[in-house]
Amino acid sequence: MASSPEDFEDASAPDEPERGRTPVWREILYVVMTAVVLTVLIQAFVVRVYVIPSASMENTLHGCTGCENDRVLVDKITYRFGDIEAGEVVVFRGPEAWTSNDFRAAPSTNPVAGFVQNIGSLLGISPANERDFVKRVIALPGQTVMCCDEQHRVVVDGKSLDEPYVHWQQGTSPADHEPFEPIRVPDGRLFVMGDNRMNSTDSRKQGGGGVAGTVPVENVIGKARYVVFPKDRWSVVSDHNPQPLG
Repeated sequence: MASSPEDFEDASAPDEPERGRTPVWREILYVVMTAVVLTVLIQAFVVRVYVIPSASMENTLHGCTGCENDRVLVDKITYRFGDIEAGEVVVFRGPEAWTSNDFRAAPSTNPVAGFVQNIGSLLGISPANERDFVKRVIALPGQTVMCCDEQHRVVVDGKSLDEPYVHWQQGTSPADHEPFEPIRVPDGRLFVMGDNRMNSTDSRKQGGGGVAGTVPVENVIGKARYVVFPKDRWSVVSDHNPQPLG
C-alpha cells in the first residue's frame, strides 16, 4: 500500500517538546522550599533543636569553651497537655529581671550573614540569638525552697533533695553549696537551678535572688528531651525527680 503524503510528513517530523511539563530544577526548588517551610513550622510549634553554649548544665548537657557543644531536642507539646514536674530540664525565656543568657550569639551586622544566622538558629546549627535559658526545675509553685541541710543538700518543703545529676567542679564539693534563705515560690512561677552548681547563674542569683529569681511558668518554651548531637553523646536528658515521695 502506497504511503500518503500525510503519512510521510508525520513520520519525518521531529518530536515536539512535551508541553506543560515542569522543569526538573523547579521541582527540586519546590521540594527544598517545602522541606524548609515544614522544618521551620515544626521547630516553631512542635520540637526545636537548641545549641547549648553554656556550662551551667554540665555534665547533663555539655556546653563550654573548647568542647563540642550539645544540641538538644526540646519538646514544645508536652506542657500544653500536662504540668511541669520537679526535676525536668526546661528551656525558657528569661524574665526581665534575668540578665545573663544561656543561648547567646552576637548578631551579625551583615544582613546576609544575619539572615543565615537566624536560619541556622531555627535549624539548630547555630546558637539562638534570644534570651533563652536551660535549667532544671527544683521547686514548683507554692513550695518553699532553701539551702542547705547538714549534708549541704537543697531542701524543699522541709525535705532534702536527692540530686544525682549535680556536678561539682574540680576543687569543689557540696560543702561549697552557697546557702540561701527560704523562698516560697509564688503561684505560676518556678525555682530553677543549673546542674553545675558552682557555675550557674540561676534562681539563686538572677534578679537579686529570692522571688525575683523565679521564672513564670508561661515563659517555659518546652522540655529538653534528647541530646541529638554530637553522636557520641546521644542520650535521653535525665528528668529525675529529686523530691522524696510522701
